[in-house]
Amino acid sequence: MSPRPKKPRAAAADAPAANRDAPPVGQTQNGTVSGHVPPPESSGSMVDAPEHDWSRAGKIVLPALRPVGTQGVRGDALDRDKLVAQASRAHPQPLLDDGPLGLAVVYTIPAGGFDVIVNTDHLLSWGVSPEELRAAALKNLAAWSAEAAWTDEVSGDRRLLSSDTGDGCDAARILLAEVREHLANELAATGRVLVGLPERHLLIAGTLRPRDDEFAALIGDFVVEHSGSADEPIDRRVFELVDGELVDFAAERQS
Repeated sequence: MSPRPKKPRAAAADAPAANRDAPPVGQTQNGTVSGHVPPPESSGSMVDAPEHDWSRAGKIVLPALRPVGTQGVRGDALDRDKLVAQASRAHPQPLLDDGPLGLAVVYTIPAGGFDVIVNTDHLLSWGVSPEELRAAALKNLAAWSAEAAWTDEVSGDRRLLSSDTGDGCDAARILLAEVREHLANELAATGRVLVGLPERHLLIAGTLRPRDDEFAALIGDFVVEHSGSADEPIDRRVFELVDGELVDFAAERQS
């Protein structure tokens, strides 16, 4: 296996990230691996699981970005009557929303080491609209994001912010207006704000200062390499944050 690609250098290689204190997934603070301890017997019914109970699912559902071309049913094109008629014979499809620049947004329910992708059957079972699902997921993401740390690396005139908590919500943070505003406030004063979304567990953003084309190339190379080796890749493009929205990065764009 090839080594994990390094981020574009904006700080010393041994600079610890602010979010590295958390134990690995599946391991408690005292080092006990959760899989070594038999889980307690469930006292609940399957019908009480979040997949069947919106009162529970609505508190934990989250959005996640997916690559261009992801297949599913668009929330704005959902025909509930048609879905009800076909529910017994049609395979349920993931529910999708449009993300930035052709990316897709799916909705996930954390389920102990893996995620359940929300599909059309879930929506029918819950009796909620795509708008209600979207609002709940973004609210949960915003609550998580408000507490999630950023890694801040500075080297000379270069500065790079990254979100790589390992919680699975890092790239999706770009969907939040407050996160885009935060990146602009932190990075836009001295140059253009470049953004990379190579995979689900990583968002990077850096300041591209005038006459520093090398830094843009480094970010581009990193995004391509990291996306290519990721388990859940999103996109190999470099984006730019302009007026609070993502656009495709163009080197010749006027500042």
